[in-house]
Amino acid sequence: MMLLVWWIGSLAEYTAAEERVLALKPKNLSFVEAASLPLAIETAYEGLERLELSAGKSILVLGGAGGVGTHVIQLAKHVFGASKVAATASTKKLDLLRSLGADLAIDYTKENFEDLPEKFDVVYNAVGETDRAVKAVKEGGKVLTIVRPVAPPAFLFLLTSTGTVLEKLKPYLESGKVKPVLDPTGPYPFLKTVEAFAYLETSRATGKVVVYPIP
Repeated sequence: MMLLVWWIGSLAEYTAAEERVLALKPKNLSFVEAASLPLAIETAYEGLERLELSAGKSILVLGGAGGVGTHVIQLAKHVFGASKVAATASTKKLDLLRSLGADLAIDYTKENFEDLPEKFDVVYNAVGETDRAVKAVKEGGKVLTIVRPVAPPAFLFLLTSTGTVLEKLKPYLESGKVKPVLDPTGPYPFLKTVEAFAYLETSRATGKVVVYPIP
């Protein structure tokens, strides 16, 4: 058995997990698709709760094509009922943002999102540059970041994982309203784990990168 420990997780053919963090796999998803979900979709959902996003509010998602960002867009639109969802990505990924539910897809290679005349009720920052993120929120709005460093008035969010969120979102996943987004280079076999992490370090991944240990 091969085991790679990275930050707070591990990669292994078999592992033990506490019952409280588990949930049944949505019937319509493959194991690869399901494996991409827990950390990303829970981070997206709980972060939106911390931002107190509700129907009628607008949101800007920084890093909309990433593992967390792709879920933030979908949940903001289809679960929390945001009135407007804007998101940033590179030129080639703008169509993906729109397909996920973004009303406004911003090309960060051509536009400075903080200079847009429109400001947003909340900003979900999944890429850093918090000093710029706080310039895109309305007065009295909230900015959440999952990447250090943090610049006030933004606040850092760290996930407390349980299976409750996965169970709550299961109907949205099984209906297809919310979908996993997998990077097209994967899934990676176990023996290419190092290559998978090297690819992640390039910051070019779309959605989630999955390592699949089953031959």
